[in-house]
Amino acid sequence: VQLQASGGGLVQAGGSLRLSCAASGRTFSTYSMGWFRQAPGKEREFVARISGNGITLHADSVKGRFTISRDNAKNTVSLQMNSLKPEDTAVYYCAADRSLLNWPNRGHALDYWGKGTQVTVSS
Repeated sequence: VQLQASGGGLVQAGGSLRLSCAASGRTFSTYSMGWFRQAPGKEREFVARISGNGITLHADSVKGRFTISRDNAKNTVSLQMNSLKPEDTAVYYCAADRSLLNWPNRGHALDYWGKGTQVTVSS
């Protein structure tokens, strides 16, 4: 599985961005998908994940502001980010795994990672 994230950019606080992750492979619907982020000088942080059948989990820090979704017909997973804050500034990474067991605390064990996309929120 290859993952390609897109949609990052610069936005003012309170604004919105939508990240997308396109996945290769014919078994996309069997994978759990999700997002992590890493800010400069900080550890990688779980953001959200979605199971193959659409069950979601969001980090408390983004709950109510971010929404993860997927389109199995298009092999894509998206992260709608609203009410962005400067502390959301980070590189966002898309990941995929064949189970749910490694979310949210075992990011190092996830099967596949994409290259990150930068999100910068100005105050």
